[in-house]
Amino acid sequence: MEEQRDIGRAQWGFLAFFVGLAGYHLSTLVFTAVTADRFAEVDITDPPVLGPLLLLLFLPNVLLGLGPVVFSWWRGDGPARDFGIVPRAHDVKVGLLCGGASLLAAWVLGVLLLRIYRDTGSSLDQIESLSGGRSVWLALAALFVFIGAPLTEELLTRGALWNALEHYKVPKIAILGLTALIFAFLHEESWRTISLFAQGLAIGAARMITGRVSASVVAHAANNLLPAVYLYVGAS
Repeated sequence: MEEQRDIGRAQWGFLAFFVGLAGYHLSTLVFTAVTADRFAEVDITDPPVLGPLLLLLFLPNVLLGLGPVVFSWWRGDGPARDFGIVPRAHDVKVGLLCGGASLLAAWVLGVLLLRIYRDTGSSLDQIESLSGGRSVWLALAALFVFIGAPLTEELLTRGALWNALEHYKVPKIAILGLTALIFAFLHEESWRTISLFAQGLAIGAARMITGRVSASVVAHAANNLLPAVYLYVGAS
């Protein structure tokens, strides 16, 4: 019975991954098309506050995790059992340690990469411009960066995809590298790809050590804490 459950989890795990990824890219294209002309006549010295539009900016990221969750409820045993999404004390300890390693890698590699790529853009810049510096919108954006994004991205990569690959006896070190690579390219920031890959390895290590997605979510959240604080404090 347990073997049948594992086989089913592997089958819908791949499907959940690709559905989540497709939803992410499709919604990104739709959002870009809908808002393409919205900023054509905006006065950059006095930009409008587009808070509701800011929330829509996070919709593609939400869809990343929605696929695994829906398939887990539909075909699996629920996120708690399929992914180990409810954190335990050990998950938190390992997650914080791996999150600290990810932050260190981001800082060291970030300094080196900034010397090479002088002119870099960031999704945080777009969030700041849409918020108009209003604290309520920035608080919601920072909260999503800190908690929402780690949850959705980990459910996709270290949840659905990891489980499916693990069932087919792919070596864990290979799964760690593959999910870290997908994590890096998912952010679509070419100048940070190397740094993001290193961060993905550190975050994925929490999943590999504990066997639970909750640990990598904690690591990812710890990694995103400083960007979330910077987003709120810096823009407001």
